[in-house]
Amino acid sequence: MSLKAVIFEVSHWLGIERNQTSHSEKLISALGAAMAITLTAWLSLQSGLSSDGQLLIISSMGASAVLLFAVPHGALSQPWPVLAGHLISAFIGISCVQFLAADLWTAGIAVGLSVAAMYYLKCIHPPGGASALTAVVGGHTVLEMGYGFLLSPILLNVIAILLIAVSFNFLFAWRRYPAHFNTRYSKEPDITVPLSDFVLTTEDFHAAIEELDSFVDITEEGLTELLEKAKQHAQSNIEHPGRIQRGHFYSNGNIGRMWSIRQVIDDVGSQASTKDLVIYKTVAGQGAYSTGYCDRESFRSWARFEVIEQDGLWFKRSGEKTGKS
Repeated sequence: MSLKAVIFEVSHWLGIERNQTSHSEKLISALGAAMAITLTAWLSLQSGLSSDGQLLIISSMGASAVLLFAVPHGALSQPWPVLAGHLISAFIGISCVQFLAADLWTAGIAVGLSVAAMYYLKCIHPPGGASALTAVVGGHTVLEMGYGFLLSPILLNVIAILLIAVSFNFLFAWRRYPAHFNTRYSKEPDITVPLSDFVLTTEDFHAAIEELDSFVDITEEGLTELLEKAKQHAQSNIEHPGRIQRGHFYSNGNIGRMWSIRQVIDDVGSQASTKDLVIYKTVAGQGAYSTGYCDRESFRSWARFEVIEQDGLWFKRSGEKTGKS
């Protein structure tokens, strides 16, 4: 095996990915993080924490700054994970100290419980674990503050870093934050060929990531595997629903901004096919909250399969996942 092949293989084992973001994007991320931490460091200084406590809380916010400014559209960087991840984890850390005592094993319990809580409350934010840890090992000043630690400096710093993330990223059209704001107001794709005629390839994903010019928190292998599983999933369910029924939900089976879920809210049955109409409401995806009507056969042709909603996510009627919430 050649040296180049060895280096290539080792880089994959170490998880070294080819970063396709531009130099300007990297500099913008660095500038935003620097501004955010400068402000949060000043706020921590004003909160009256000891020097050890200040260092710990600044470290926690420094980790958040990496996510908010280097990966602004990542799932772990969105406002709810940032806000709830820090506050809930800090609350758990404080509670552990109050009921158990400040010790190393208490720190482990606090971080473990924080991970579980963030999972169930849909607010996984890795720096939240640091906030839980700070509440346990942050020194006597943190211990004396008790639950007041949640308001200052935790909540104060979180609000500050979120406000900076919103305002700073707003200056750049491709970095609008939160991610939903960027998606909602970005230009709709100009697609003239039906999606069913496309065969997506790994090269297409690479080109899309390069055009996006933003760090994508998924490995190339993970992206390829996801693409292949999506293709296999689509091939296993290519038929349209046999019946269109009132009150049921249907998906068009598309991806991204073209994805849509409609519910049949009423119908007008008739032997004349032109008068066999269904009235529907779009409940998720493209055109959400709008209503419309069409003949039953046109709706059946639009619908790829029937879906059900569970905990904010949409699944195929058979129980397999179809898309996003």
